[in-house]
Amino acid sequence: MSAARTEIWLRNNRRALALGMLGPLLIASIGVALVPLSSGDGFLGRGSFYLGILLVVFGTISTSLLLVEISRPRLAYRDGHLLVRLRNGPPVRVPIEIVECFLLGQGPSMLTGHYDPRDTSTIVVRLDERAEDWAQVEVKPALGSWCGGHITIRGTWCEPLNVDFVRRLNARLAEVQRAAQQMRVAG
Repeated sequence: MSAARTEIWLRNNRRALALGMLGPLLIASIGVALVPLSSGDGFLGRGSFYLGILLVVFGTISTSLLLVEISRPRLAYRDGHLLVRLRNGPPVRVPIEIVECFLLGQGPSMLTGHYDPRDTSTIVVRLDERAEDWAQVEVKPALGSWCGGHITIRGTWCEPLNVDFVRRLNARLAEVQRAAQQMRVAG
């Protein structure tokens, strides 16, 4: 039997993360440029070597972490669960049968990590109100919110959102839920 595949439903904002890599790459480049200057004696020679190595390591690690983040979707589906990634660590696995629908909304962008009056598109995942265990989960406020049985994902940190995209999400949700229901009936 083959392992189940993770199906990506909503990607993160790859452009913003790629832009964020410019700083660490510049730092690593400066480090690479400093290492050859270490041929001299005294502090300048040894100091530039160690500083260069430190900058290369820092820039490489930071770039690597951003590359890993680019590959992580905000929403995905696997094994009967909606995988929601709005905080550090593994995604929250929400049973697909309690997901009612996806809605397009608007909310503050939270670009600074605090309330920001500029609006951005959002996706709201409405959960069954009877699923009280899923009514509230702690998430990073800059990425979204999760309260009252509604998961709000800020468009600032995901791929572009529009009505057609949300329609496709709802259509795929219906397909997955029908297949799950047929498996429960058959099993």
